[in-house]
Amino acid sequence: MEIGMVGLGRMGSNMVRRLIRGGHRCVVYDLSVANVQALGKEGAHGAASIQDLVNKLSTPRAVWVMVPAGTPTEETVAALSSLMSDRDVIIDGGNSYFKDDVRRAKALAAKGIYYVDVGTSGGIWGVERGYSLMIGGDSEAVGGLDPLFRTLAPGRGEIARTPGREKKGGTAEEGYLHCGPAGAGHFVKMVHNGIEYGLMQAYAEGFDILRNAGSQEVAKDHRYELDLADIAEVWRRGSVVGSWLLDLTAMALLENPSLSNYTGFVQDSGEGRWTLMAAIEEAVPAEVLSASLYARFRSRLSHTFAEKVLSAMRQKFGGHVERPTGG
Repeated sequence: MEIGMVGLGRMGSNMVRRLIRGGHRCVVYDLSVANVQALGKEGAHGAASIQDLVNKLSTPRAVWVMVPAGTPTEETVAALSSLMSDRDVIIDGGNSYFKDDVRRAKALAAKGIYYVDVGTSGGIWGVERGYSLMIGGDSEAVGGLDPLFRTLAPGRGEIARTPGREKKGGTAEEGYLHCGPAGAGHFVKMVHNGIEYGLMQAYAEGFDILRNAGSQEVAKDHRYELDLADIAEVWRRGSVVGSWLLDLTAMALLENPSLSNYTGFVQDSGEGRWTLMAAIEEAVPAEVLSASLYARFRSRLSHTFAEKVLSAMRQKFGGHVERPTGG
């Protein structure tokens, strides 16, 4: 299949690489000429502008937008909509707010252009592991993009099948899912990231407690000097708290047990806030998720070992680089 990709950052570039390996023709554009040239050497077809990218695609066209949420996405979608035509598809694979998706989909539908939102999880490891895709949009448009989603997704792999899943069918166990109409994909991804905040905070606080088990504040008979890297490793094997986040934590602790290469300054990317806004609108209590978001706010004022663990996880799964030590 043929696809245009606008935005060749960490995620966009690796998605193009996975698509090329899957036999798809990729036309790519980025503000960085170097990024375009680099992928050109790997089999992509470079474009000098968004106009050039659209011109190099056959109709009906499909263009995947992988740029930061907010103004960059708004401007890119607007530019594409002025160049594309009836039955073309614009795909937003970034972390847009789902209500913006609903608005954009309505505006583009008036021009006969489909809009598909794809919550994309996989970070910098997705090129090899595959991407978990949460999709919103018109059923016909989503169905036409199935070859792309199937290539980007992880597939079943070695994960044991959920008992009874064979009776339900569908694509969820392949790693991608059409969640519903416009905005549904990013809504599901938003809550996914809100949950991620809570899981990360739980690990971070737990390892902080383990690290301080030898503190002078603790009675001498109850003090323990614990090897956190080994604890993370043993938990990876058969424990009910095993997960990919724990895998990444074990990696970071093995590399540097004190995590001195992290300050503990932890950013939030927006989805955690949006998840809590949705919880408020739905009158759903979300104490853990709200506490995990506020912990990130506090991390920018003072830092604990727990926040260094959070920062390490963010760097490992997404390549996020926080404020440097001493910065």
